[in-house]
Amino acid sequence: MSMDFKDNQGKKPPFQDSVRFALEGIRHAFKVERNLRIHLVISIFVIMVGLLLSLSPFEWLFIFSAITGTIVTEMINAAIERTVDLVTKECHPLAKQAKDIAAGAVLIFAFYSVIVGLIIFIPKLVR
Repeated sequence: MSMDFKDNQGKKPPFQDSVRFALEGIRHAFKVERNLRIHLVISIFVIMVGLLLSLSPFEWLFIFSAITGTIVTEMINAAIERTVDLVTKECHPLAKQAKDIAAGAVLIFAFYSVIVGLIIFIPKLVR
């Protein structure tokens, strides 16, 4: 499989190829990233509870934004980790910082997601 992202004339691949590449990336990430699978399981649980509690469209907007943001930041984190590993196998301080900062972004968004969930679900569960 060629890693070229452009053909011999320097043109980008057709749109459908770009979509296929993106779907391959998503599939691969869910296959190899344990934390991504954990986020997915938690997300499915949250969606099921949301359906049982009949969330409003406004509440669903926040729930899906939290879920999507957490998954996206986790995938970006994985991409940064692979890029750093490609560039250096050394335990360079800047490589560690890049990985730690990316992981920190995931942690911040995960905390945000938990807060969103608590704000939306606690009042409904208390009733």
